[in-house]
Amino acid sequence: MRKLIALAWLTLLLSCSQLQQMSAYNVSEADLEQLLRGQVSKLTQQATVAGIPLKMQVDNMQVEIGPDNSDRVRLNTSASAALSLFGLSYPANLQLQVEGVPYYDGTEKAVYLRSVKLLDSNIEASGYRGNLAPVSNELFKLVNSFLATNPVYRLDTTNPTVKLLTAVPLNMAVQNGRISFMPGKN
Repeated sequence: MRKLIALAWLTLLLSCSQLQQMSAYNVSEADLEQLLRGQVSKLTQQATVAGIPLKMQVDNMQVEIGPDNSDRVRLNTSASAALSLFGLSYPANLQLQVEGVPYYDGTEKAVYLRSVKLLDSNIEASGYRGNLAPVSNELFKLVNSFLATNPVYRLDTTNPTVKLLTAVPLNMAVQNGRISFMPGKN
């Protein structure tokens, strides 16, 4: 019986040792963009700005991981909008740049963005070009509410390496151009 228990402990220690030596699992900017591209169609909202009906739809998102050697993820968002006024529709193009801190949720095996803040916003509509705060606030609310409930990345637990990694607590680190997951300690 003692030999069986000793063998079990030895196996456990060896597997933990191998897990600690396992190289980190990395998620690149391209991985995040691919996932977000599939979710962009969900980002449509009807809003009212200064009493004018507005329909916004996010068309594209680009991702920067760890810009300027920070621990943040930056999203550059392009959106189209249609202002409805006096029975006519006026098209507009919006660009929004937001930044947030990635957070790993171990129970969902997913990465969310928290503490999202608006960095920049621009609008082009009917010859006007500039910063339009009411519209950018509506678009920011749309993107922020989306990021609060939808992960920017979900670990693929069908991959054997990822499945093994997610069986233990993980440490997440943001590096220039990627997010790394490494086995951690409780």
